[in-house]
Amino acid sequence: MVNLIYGCGLRLMECIRLRVLDIDFDYQQILIRNAKEKKDRVVPLPHRLTIPLQQQLSGIKSLHDDDLQQGFGEVFLPVSLSRKFSQAKKEFRWQFVFPSTKISRDSRSGVYRRHHIHESALQKHIKKSSDIAGINKRVTCHTLRHSFATHLLESGSDIRTVQELLGHADVSTTMIYTHVLNKPGIGVVSPFDTLELEAAN
Repeated sequence: MVNLIYGCGLRLMECIRLRVLDIDFDYQQILIRNAKEKKDRVVPLPHRLTIPLQQQLSGIKSLHDDDLQQGFGEVFLPVSLSRKFSQAKKEFRWQFVFPSTKISRDSRSGVYRRHHIHESALQKHIKKSSDIAGINKRVTCHTLRHSFATHLLESGSDIRTVQELLGHADVSTTMIYTHVLNKPGIGVVSPFDTLELEAAN
C-alpha cells in the first residue's frame, strides 16, 4: 500500500478503497474512482508493483472464495450501483484490494461483510517504519504523495501532467510543489567552508 501511495501519488483513502476491477494490468494503469470533488482519474501502475499486486489479488481471491462458502462474500457498494447491479456485491471484481482481516457487521445495514482495511492500520505502520529507520522528520501517507509530485517535477515532468495525476482541480494547488525547483543559494559555497582554504593559502 505504501508503494502504491508513493508510486501513484494516491491519497490515503484512495488507496484504501481500491477495488479489484480498478487495477488494469493490460494497460498498466489504475482507475481512482470518486476521488476528491467526486472525480475519477487514471494513474500509471508502476511496473515494479505488477507482480506484488497480482499476488495480492490472488490471495484475496482465495479469501473471497472462502467467505462465499461460509455464506458471506458481500462487499459494500454505493446505493446507486447496488440497485443497478444487484449481484455485484458478491462478485470478486468489486472486492477491496486491501480487505480487512475480519468480517464485521455493517452498522448502516446490519449485513455482515468484509470491509476494507482501516486507515489507521496503515498510518501506524508508516509511523513505526519511519521511527525504525531513524527518520527525524514527520512522515505520513501524505508525505509520500508529496514526494511523488516533488520527484516528478525534479525529473522534468510538466506541471499540468502532475496536476492531472494528483487529481487537483486547480493548477495553483499543484504549484506548491514547485518550491523544490527553486533552491536559492544552494549552488553557493558558504564563506565558513572557505576559511580553512584561505588560511592554507
